[in-house]
Amino acid sequence: MNRLINSTLITLIEDLLKEENLILSDRKKELLTLAKLCNSTLKEDNQLKFNVICTHNSRRSQLGQLWLRTAAVFFNINNVYTYSGGTEATAFNINMVNAIQSVGFQIEQLNNFENPKYQIQLSEFDNDKTLYYSKIYDESYNPQANYIAILVCNSAAETCPNVTGAKHRFVLPYNDPKTFDETNLEKKAYIDTVNEIGREVLFMMNQIKK
Repeated sequence: MNRLINSTLITLIEDLLKEENLILSDRKKELLTLAKLCNSTLKEDNQLKFNVICTHNSRRSQLGQLWLRTAAVFFNINNVYTYSGGTEATAFNINMVNAIQSVGFQIEQLNNFENPKYQIQLSEFDNDKTLYYSKIYDESYNPQANYIAILVCNSAAETCPNVTGAKHRFVLPYNDPKTFDETNLEKKAYIDTVNEIGREVLFMMNQIKK
């Protein structure tokens, strides 16, 4: 077992990998196209830099960044660097923070600012110091060039027909769990989004490993 990933997350990852049949065929084609793009970039640059972009950098883009890092560790794909951003900065939504924590990620909030910064570990042995907080996609913390931009909401895709510094731009939208905020389906909607994005990212990154 990979000691950098705790047993709860390992079980979740293995379960999501078994649910490949839940990914629609057209979506699989998109994910396979992205995997090929990643493979060619990895061969050319000997590294992969991802910047996952959504309008507010509060939910789906944060989650996409985390799952890309998790998949890279799980599949032992080296030289993968993950970032996220928005077209505007807000805050890492607390409902998504809670959902991520509930499935097994270890989250530490570093300050009490309006836009707090977090670190997320995959296990007690994971020393990754990546900061998770809401920011515009081209903030100095993020890469300025030669990265793959993955746009995970249609609004950002429309706002950013060109992504400054991106080597490649790929649109992979997801429904926003925000729709269910303050309803009795709120918790389920966020967990479903965690699983959906995780399932697809793991499928895609597994193709790179192969």
